[in-house]
Amino acid sequence: MIQLSAGAALGVAVAAAVATPLSAASAAPEAVPARATQSVTATHADPDRDARTLGLSADEQLVVRNVVTDRDGTEHIRYDRRFKGLKVLGGDLVVAKSPSGAVREVHWNASGRAAVPSTTPRVSESGARAAGARRAGYAPTKNDGQLVVWAGGASPRLAWDVVTHGVRADQTPSRLHTVVDAVDGSVLTSWEEIENGTGNSMYSGTVTLNTISSGGTWLLKDSHGNYTTDLGGATSGTATQLTDADNTWGNGTTTSRQTAGVDAEYGAEKTYDYYNGFLGRTGIWNNGTGARSRVHYGNAYQNAFWDGTQMTYGDGAGNTHPLTEIDVAGHEMSHGVTENTAGLAYTGDAGGLNEATSDMFGTGVEWYANSAADVPDYLIGEKIDLNGNGTPLRYLDRPSRDGGSRDCWSSTLGSLDPHYSSGPLNHWYYLASEGSGAKTVNGVAYNSPTCDGSTVTGAGHGAIEKVWYRTLATKLTSTSTYASAREGAIASAVELYGAGSATCLAVEKAFTAIAVPAGAKSCGGTTPPPTGGNLLLNPGFESGAVSWTGTSGPITNNTGRPAHSGTWKLWLGGNGTTSTESEQQSVAVPSTATAATLSFWLRTDTAESGTTAYDTMKVQVVDGATTTTLATYSNVGTNATYTQKSFSLTAYKGRTVTVKFLMNEDSSLQTSFVVDDTAVTAS
Repeated sequence: MIQLSAGAALGVAVAAAVATPLSAASAAPEAVPARATQSVTATHADPDRDARTLGLSADEQLVVRNVVTDRDGTEHIRYDRRFKGLKVLGGDLVVAKSPSGAVREVHWNASGRAAVPSTTPRVSESGARAAGARRAGYAPTKNDGQLVVWAGGASPRLAWDVVTHGVRADQTPSRLHTVVDAVDGSVLTSWEEIENGTGNSMYSGTVTLNTISSGGTWLLKDSHGNYTTDLGGATSGTATQLTDADNTWGNGTTTSRQTAGVDAEYGAEKTYDYYNGFLGRTGIWNNGTGARSRVHYGNAYQNAFWDGTQMTYGDGAGNTHPLTEIDVAGHEMSHGVTENTAGLAYTGDAGGLNEATSDMFGTGVEWYANSAADVPDYLIGEKIDLNGNGTPLRYLDRPSRDGGSRDCWSSTLGSLDPHYSSGPLNHWYYLASEGSGAKTVNGVAYNSPTCDGSTVTGAGHGAIEKVWYRTLATKLTSTSTYASAREGAIASAVELYGAGSATCLAVEKAFTAIAVPAGAKSCGGTTPPPTGGNLLLNPGFESGAVSWTGTSGPITNNTGRPAHSGTWKLWLGGNGTTSTESEQQSVAVPSTATAATLSFWLRTDTAESGTTAYDTMKVQVVDGATTTTLATYSNVGTNATYTQKSFSLTAYKGRTVTVKFLMNEDSSLQTSFVVDDTAVTAS
C-alpha cells in the first residue's frame, strides 16, 4: 500500500486502504429497510417453468442473466430470451418473485413479444454487413453479422445484428451495432458499443493506491483486479502493465507517463469502493472481482470510454490535462454496471438513461471520495477545460447550459445523441438530490429551474443514488423509456424508504418537474384507486396503459373498434400476422370474501372463416407457478356486439393472483378481441 502525491513524488507506506466514508451531506435521510438489494443468489430461478407461467410459446426459451435478492428474500430474476435458438435482442425481462417463489411482478421490455413468422432471412449476411459498413462511415477492420430476433421495437423482426469494428474520423475506436431487417434490408436501429466520454487528471492530490508486488516489482494493480496498462501513445495495439521499482508513482505532471496512470487507477479503485461500500454491489459484475477492464492511456486523443471490457484514457496529444478526473472514471466504469444490469441500449430514450446513469454514479463516486483536491460537485469533468474557457462538460442542475442537452423530457428526446438526451435524467437527479431554485453547495452556485414551475425539495444525493441503483438493477430493461424510469424509480423509493417518505416524494416530484407524465405509481400508492367495490385498478382502461402490464399497444383509444364505454379499451389482435399480445394485473382477493367474481365485456370480429380456431384469446388466472385458463375465445363464433362474461374467483380468496388476457394470432387474416370495463368484485 502506498500514499502518493500528485505533486512532488513522495511515498508514505500505510497499513491498509480505507474507503472514504460518505460526507454528512450525502447520508440518506431515512433508514433503508430490509428490502434493500443485497446479493445475486437465486433460489427460485426456473426458466422453463417461468416461461410457462408467463405464457410464452414453446419456441421461446428464457436464459438467466443475473439475479438480485433482497434481504427479505424477494428475488429479481433478469432473463434474456431466445426464439427457436436465435438470440432475441430486446427480449429481456425482469421477474420479481416472493420469498415463496410466487411471481409478484414482471417488467417486460418493449412489446414483450418475440415470435416472428419465419427464421429464414431474405437478406444475406453479406448484404447486412455492407449496410453496417455504410452506417459506420469508415473502412472496417472487422465486420460480422449474427442472425437474431429484434424485439426492442413495436413488433419483433427477424434481423441481422452487424458489429462493425474500426476507427472513426475523430480517431476513436468503434464497435458499431447495426440491426438490419433480414426481410427487407432496412436499418431498424444502431448504437455504438464504445460509449465516449471525457475527463481530466492530476487533481486528486495525495491518494492511496492498493498496489501489489510480483517478483520484486510493483504493479499498478489492486487486490480486486483493477489494473492499469500503458498503450505507449498509440490508439490501438497491445498495452503493457505499468510497473515500478519503488512503488512511488508519477510526479504530478505529464512529464511522467505514470501520472495519468495514478489517476486512472485511483478512479478505478474508488469506483469499486463506492459500489461495494455504498450501493452494495461488489464490482461491475457483482461477483467480488474488480474492474477486469484494462485501463489504457496514450497521448493520441483526448478521450475516455467504456467498451464492455476496457476503460481507456487519453493523454490529449501533449495536453497538460490527462483525461482522468475521478467523476469520469466513475462514469466510464458505470457503463459496465449498466451493461451488466439493465443493459440499456445506447439509442433512443434508453441511450439517454444509460448516459445519465454514468453521470449520476460518476458524481456519486466523486462525493464518496470526498477529496479536498477535487471537491465534490454536480458538474462533470469541470477540471478538464476541454472547451478552453473553464467550463465543465456537463451541468447537472441545468443541463442545457452545455448548449446541447435538454432540461425537460419530450417525445422527441430519443432522436438526440445520448449525451444530450441524458439531460432530463441528470436534471431529475439534481432536483431530487438538492431541490429546485438557487443553492450553493461546496462553494459552487447552482440554480435549477423546473419545467412546470413547481418547487422540489431534495432528499440528498446518497438516497437518490440508492433509489436509482435499485431501479437499474431490478426494474429497467434494455429499451426502457423515461416513462418506465419514472415508474421504476417511484416503486424503488417506496420499497427502500416507504410511500410517504421524503425520498419518495422527492423522486416523484422531480420526475414531474422534468415533464415526464405521471403513470400508475405514486408515493401515495398506485393510482387511480379502486372505486365502486371494484378491486381492479383502471378497470375501463380510461387512464391508458396504467396499472396493467404486458404488451405495448393493445390498450388504446384507436377508433378502429368501439369501446364499451368511454373511449379506451383493450384491443387484442387485429394484426393479420403472427403475434402474441397480453395484458395483466395483480389483484388481492379478500380472505373474508364469501364470493369473488371476475367480469368483463367482450366484442369480437374476424376475417377468418370456417370452424378452425386459428386465432385465440385466453382469460387466465396466474396463482404463483400455476396458470389456469378460465375461458378460450377464438375466430369461431365471433360476436360484434359486446357481451358480458363472468367467472368465479372464490377459490382464490386470501391470495394475490394475476388476471391475464392472452391473445395468439396466426400468420394471416385478423381476429380482434376487444375487452372493456373489467371488474373483480367480492362479497
